[in-house]
Amino acid sequence: MKPTPALLYRLQPADPAGHRYRITLTVDAPDPAGQRFTLPAWIPGSYLIRDFSRQVETISARAGTRAVALTKHGDHGWTAAPCRGPLTLAYTVYAWDLSVRGAHLDDTHGFFNGTSVFLRVEGQEDQPCLLDIAEPVGIQGWKVYTSLPEARGMAGAARRHGFGLYAAPDYDALIDHPVEMGTPQVVRFTAHGAEHEMVFTGEIPNLDLARIAEDTRRICEAQIAFFEPRTKRAPFLDSATRYVFMTQVTGDAYGGLEHRASTALMASRKDLPARGQAGQSEGYRTFLGLVSHEYFHTWHVKRIKPAAFAPYDLSAPAHTRLLWVFEGFTSYYDDLMLLRAGVIDRADYLGLVGKTIGGVARAPGRHKQSVAQSSHDAWTRYYKQDENSPNALVSYYTKGSLVALGLDLTIRQATGNRQSLDDVMRLMWRRHGRDFYRTADGRGGAQLGVPEDGMAALVHDATGVDVSDFLRRYVEGVADVPLDTLLPAQGVPVRWKAGSALPGLDARTRKQGDTLALATVHENGAAHRAGLSAGDVLVAIDGLKVDAGNLDTVLQRYQPGQAVTLHAFRRDELRTFTLRLAAPGKLDCVLG
Repeated sequence: MKPTPALLYRLQPADPAGHRYRITLTVDAPDPAGQRFTLPAWIPGSYLIRDFSRQVETISARAGTRAVALTKHGDHGWTAAPCRGPLTLAYTVYAWDLSVRGAHLDDTHGFFNGTSVFLRVEGQEDQPCLLDIAEPVGIQGWKVYTSLPEARGMAGAARRHGFGLYAAPDYDALIDHPVEMGTPQVVRFTAHGAEHEMVFTGEIPNLDLARIAEDTRRICEAQIAFFEPRTKRAPFLDSATRYVFMTQVTGDAYGGLEHRASTALMASRKDLPARGQAGQSEGYRTFLGLVSHEYFHTWHVKRIKPAAFAPYDLSAPAHTRLLWVFEGFTSYYDDLMLLRAGVIDRADYLGLVGKTIGGVARAPGRHKQSVAQSSHDAWTRYYKQDENSPNALVSYYTKGSLVALGLDLTIRQATGNRQSLDDVMRLMWRRHGRDFYRTADGRGGAQLGVPEDGMAALVHDATGVDVSDFLRRYVEGVADVPLDTLLPAQGVPVRWKAGSALPGLDARTRKQGDTLALATVHENGAAHRAGLSAGDVLVAIDGLKVDAGNLDTVLQRYQPGQAVTLHAFRRDELRTFTLRLAAPGKLDCVLG
């Protein structure tokens, strides 16, 4: 029997100074009617159409020595004229997106997600894929860091961290293992026997790799034991030999994107600990929370998925009303796992939860949009925020985490603390996640996804508690989760205090050079009632100059309710407003 033909991709950092990757794709058996190719329009975990194909600068095709015509179809695809194989495409991708979502290349490093660089061969998505990663042109000493397995046993197979051939069972796997190349700082550890690698790219003097690795190891072990208390088997061992944390470090970056056996992170240099540095800074705690969040996704969204994501359709938005479960629950457990792992204490944990509660309470949009609606509208609203978004939207991350907390407390109260949300998560893992990549065809399937209306049944099956009314009020509806009563019932007092002692404008401000502009005007607040708008640049209050550094100093001379004359520029026009200063709101939540 003739072996199943593989799709062969070859990628080279061909022009680091110009930020260009050169890719070839060889298809042994192209569709005789004309082979179609497409590039994903979005990347899983980031719910926005990003049109990665716009970065394809040149593309051509050949069959042997003969040129083959290519015709563009739609926004993201090309069709090759009928030909006999093998058919080879050659194309260049411009890579200057320093984010977790795209591709980046310069003389210091290369990074790419497969969704940015690997064309999909339509009709052959299930075929095995080989990836030949070539050394960069004009640069020596780089190594390769990825969770994509080496093509062991094949001529030209890559060695660990080397250039050469890597293997994926299908296209979905190929694009789910990002690659970092360069000379980063690296540290390794094992968690319950599973190998982990942490890769830090960027200038980071005296980085305390040992401390970061030990804290991360504890987080990983806590999560592995949480989902698999008996076997303590890491989930990524179904598709890789190790897990890789890839962190790009800059002056002010933050973010993460999950993959089946790795994660891409962005971190601020100031948030990472230096050797000899005592204590745990708030920034480092934030970084550990990001690590915990993305690692939790290894189970929850990479394997436990909404039915709408099983499988992904990367050509168009994939709508689900369940992001409050997949991002909200993850946002609840990320900090909780820091506590359970022992990398923060109870006071720190309650401080993080209180900060989230207060942040949600300060968002007027929570009265207009439910977290189920926010989940569905992620593509057009949450990922396309503007100056009015705090008045119109609710975050399925933050309120979703409070829904998870509320469900946890409700289950504990109803069962006398015998059961909790932990039982729900473990049932979701057993029923929908554990075997996602271990079905007969190795790809999972829609039958494994969580149904859109499946959460009430899952909670009931796991705990015996009926949460239908809870979900109707706080997920489908816009009511605030009643944490003021649920938390004290579990021995955690709740109190509210003013975030500031000063009267205010009921608006968010932003520095604009040396000036101060309004970023968001809160609906029905003092600035709104006075007629001010987002974008207005403050000039003076009662004739005293206001700038980016002195607003609080000016306001401390006034009392709440006092009327002031405020001058501001709207575009290039000076406007005068009469504003009655607002009293400080009690919007800081303190637990314990």
